[in-house]
Amino acid sequence: MPVCAFLSISNTEGWFIDDDLVHPYLEEFGWTVQNIPWDQETDWNRFDLVVIRSPWDYQDHLTEFLRVLYKINQSKAILLNSLELVHWNVNKSYLFELESKGVELVPTIKPTILQLADIRNAFEVFQTDELIVKPQIGANADDTFRLKKSDEASWNTVLPYFKNKVGMLQPFMNSVIEEGEFSLMYFKGKLSHTILKTVGKGDFRVQEEHGGGVIPISSPETKLIEAAQKALAALPLEPFYARVDLVRTPENTFALMELELIEPCLYFRFDPNSPRVFAELLDEFWKNSQVITTSTTS
Repeated sequence: MPVCAFLSISNTEGWFIDDDLVHPYLEEFGWTVQNIPWDQETDWNRFDLVVIRSPWDYQDHLTEFLRVLYKINQSKAILLNSLELVHWNVNKSYLFELESKGVELVPTIKPTILQLADIRNAFEVFQTDELIVKPQIGANADDTFRLKKSDEASWNTVLPYFKNKVGMLQPFMNSVIEEGEFSLMYFKGKLSHTILKTVGKGDFRVQEEHGGGVIPISSPETKLIEAAQKALAALPLEPFYARVDLVRTPENTFALMELELIEPCLYFRFDPNSPRVFAELLDEFWKNSQVITTSTTS
């Protein structure tokens, strides 16, 4: 009986985690499956697959997290997504590589060290009255701030958060407030389901942990799907799972916010078929990997 670990977080209180919806289907296919906190001492050789699912504090312990993934990668377990993709995706500078391949981004400036002059310059470059400042390595909208051009006094309160980390500057996209942010979930390169994440009252962030809402989208616009697929096609490797986050631009195109390949919430509870499909594809992936291993060693 093959054994699968879903890599998670030690304290799940306050988080919206629905990966358990996949468990019954994996068990139906003959698997044993466990949720394992990423920082729990574990013999990874006990597992056949380790799927990175909800280790949502990893950005605060990046060195340790990557060290754990390296240990998993050195064990007999197969890591999904791959360690190579994790290293590629962990730093948001990957966005500029995608942009060089023709993917439309939310306009972004990446300063080396965030200073007041960078903020002032970004307002001028983007010709906007509001900016978003976020860390180059981060998740869950942690240390993400909305700045107003008219409130220069508040800019200094942001800088301490970027004393030891690189910040990225973007114009605030009003469509996030007016409409929301679209997320398209892909399993093995095929679109599974689409949602629209909306902001909470009085906030600008779409994460449920910050009061955001979720609306299933049964028939996503063709150009939304085309934008997501263009981003996926520009990846250096094919991921097992991916979430593509896009926002509508003033020109009515869709710009990439993030292409999440490490530990994205996949919103299984908003599509009743997705947990079974995910489990089926994991089972199929595992069986195919065993065929390849057998043919290689024979």
